[in-house]
Amino acid sequence: MKITGKILVNVALALMLIAGLIGCSKKTPEVLTSPDKQISVNVFVTEQNTLAYSIDRAGKPVILESALGLQLAGADFTQGIKIDAQSPIAQVTDSYQMQVGKKSHITYKANEQTFSITNAQQQKLTLIFRVSDDGVAFRYSITDSTISEKQFSKEITAFNFAASTKAWLQPMSVAQTGWSNTNPSYEEHYQIEVPVGTAATLGQGWVFPALFKVGEKQTNEQWVVISETAMDGSWHGSHLQSGTAAGQYTLAKPQNAEIFISSTGEKGALLAYGRDVLISPWRIIALGSLAQVMESTLGTDLATPAIPTEKDFIKPGHSAWSWAILKDDFTTFDVQKKFIDYAADMHWDYTLIDADWDKKIGYEKLQELVDYAAQKNIGILVWYNSSGNWNTSPYSPKSQLLTREQREAEFSRLHSIGVKGVKIDFFGGDGQSFMAYYIDILKDAAAHNLLVNFHGATLPRGWQRTFPNLMTMESIKGFEFTTFTQADQDPVAQHVATALFARNIFDPMDFTPMVFGDIPNIKRVTENSFELAESVLMISGIQHFAEIPEGMATVPGYVKEFLRELPRKWGDIKFIDGYPGKFAVIARKAGDAWYIAGINAEKENKTLSIDLSFTGDKTGYVITSGETERSFVQQEINSKTPHTITLRPNAGFVMVLK
Repeated sequence: MKITGKILVNVALALMLIAGLIGCSKKTPEVLTSPDKQISVNVFVTEQNTLAYSIDRAGKPVILESALGLQLAGADFTQGIKIDAQSPIAQVTDSYQMQVGKKSHITYKANEQTFSITNAQQQKLTLIFRVSDDGVAFRYSITDSTISEKQFSKEITAFNFAASTKAWLQPMSVAQTGWSNTNPSYEEHYQIEVPVGTAATLGQGWVFPALFKVGEKQTNEQWVVISETAMDGSWHGSHLQSGTAAGQYTLAKPQNAEIFISSTGEKGALLAYGRDVLISPWRIIALGSLAQVMESTLGTDLATPAIPTEKDFIKPGHSAWSWAILKDDFTTFDVQKKFIDYAADMHWDYTLIDADWDKKIGYEKLQELVDYAAQKNIGILVWYNSSGNWNTSPYSPKSQLLTREQREAEFSRLHSIGVKGVKIDFFGGDGQSFMAYYIDILKDAAAHNLLVNFHGATLPRGWQRTFPNLMTMESIKGFEFTTFTQADQDPVAQHVATALFARNIFDPMDFTPMVFGDIPNIKRVTENSFELAESVLMISGIQHFAEIPEGMATVPGYVKEFLRELPRKWGDIKFIDGYPGKFAVIARKAGDAWYIAGINAEKENKTLSIDLSFTGDKTGYVITSGETERSFVQQEINSKTPHTITLRPNAGFVMVLK
């Protein structure tokens, strides 16, 4: 199967954006607002002849005056700026389907305006803004033919907040540090509810998505999530760096070491580049109440639409996985066969065979496992090491995916064996050449009907819409870290209760949740009910469950049945209650059924009263903690009666209403 079409935005599309400026009204420009008129954006030139914007919601400032602009080699759009024209405000609508995400059918409506910008050298830049009811997006487009080489140098895009704003941020790690020099991989603990302007703990700024609360009183607060989407391989990945003023954040470029290195030692590009056209990713700002932000789909609304590809092989699901608890020594033929049986017993869809399978099992025995699994309707997923010379990670198969020829050979072989997907690990950062590498892998995998899971990786940035075969990405300090040290285990409840509001808000997250038994050499701090709730709260196209057969054998039959029947994809979301780092209650819909889950990450008991009437006239059950941390209790419920539940610290619950 060959893929047709291009992901890169072509010159014709870019010229259409500028064409919209022709015939602009000479009257006072309209204020760009959201369809519901709650959000308004002001784009203007300052007294210093620089470009800036601000955002209000419900008449109150959210983003204060903040800089816009970028520099290319030979073209400076950060000073000496004027706005030549701005288009009439146009309505934008889009409707699309998602295999992976919080909603399956999504309708996007926004108002769009384009601005024609000229610098002191009469060079041209186009700025596009969109405003929807749940947020703001903007991007830069450079098509000026007088700028022959569109080489990115610097971006001054900023986000300025009032000094009273609080932030939930994950530090960017230092490139080429960590185990086997595998950083950065978006695998740090969050700084929780810190004042804006707090220095990044590792000195490299903060990764996306970044979460902020503007306003000190609950009736006056606005929640903001900043990220980016529509990464086409021509641009580098950005993150936030503290600016020169308190409450100011600016877009930062990758560190110099964050580049792809070929098998011959040739180094790839760090920063964005284009010839005829250079278009930035969308910078997205979801904003509103906490519920509005949590239910927002802005991260995929602005993503590039799906590439043409076959659909039958794209099947979200649940997977058994031995490595999470058992580690390296158990990637053997007999153990993996046992985990295939385990997946079949749990009515799951896949079994993941992890690192060094090529040495410990081999391709011939892998074929036996695939055939055995197929008899039980289980698909096999296999692990790969992405890296060449950019880190010293020892696991294999390694350096087998660096070129298109290598990927063609390896993916063809896997497809002929019957493997359903690949987990690819140990990438090296956010440079433009790495972004292109991710996209090349996704395209080539789709051409061979392979699902993809990236680990040790950057943020997806909406790729799950563009490449429907992308099931999930790690990009989080996941469960595995809690098995390494007690220092990572102890704060895990608070970490999870933050990631739900930040990392997992737009993009799938392979945290690899849920364990009911013991973790070797670690004292687990979460109750079993907390672990069970993760199965609903976390969004991942393939949910790789960490629990092994021995741990699953300790839970009641009704817990197993819940996990056997757990939906593989979600149709809708309703945020019920929560606060980042403290607790979360989220409802997800599949067909006519509602699944509701909650966790308490605070140090005291928390009592919740949950109105279930939004589900319609339904009956069902709730599963939560029993008398001990490892026990469960089940109770019948109905949607006509609000349900009150008290959660101990680090406990949770799941509800099902059908």
